[in-house]
Amino acid sequence: MEELLKTIARELVEDKESVTVSTDPVNEEGVIVYHLHVAEPDMGRVIGKQGRIAKAIRVVMRAGATRLGQKIMVEID
Repeated sequence: MEELLKTIARELVEDKESVTVSTDPVNEEGVIVYHLHVAEPDMGRVIGKQGRIAKAIRVVMRAGATRLGQKIMVEID
């Protein structure tokens, strides 16, 4: 799942080397939290107008996690 998030983000940003993903351990509800970090100038590209791109990233990630039987959440930092 981490690689999927990195791949999606790298295709959206200009500074591909700055894309990193960190993962929190599974919390008490069984949710894995992924933190996506990109360069400051690329934040707008990842979030999109009114957060549409961010929502789309979250939908794709949730769909992939459901296929694996996981619950996830994506935070964009």
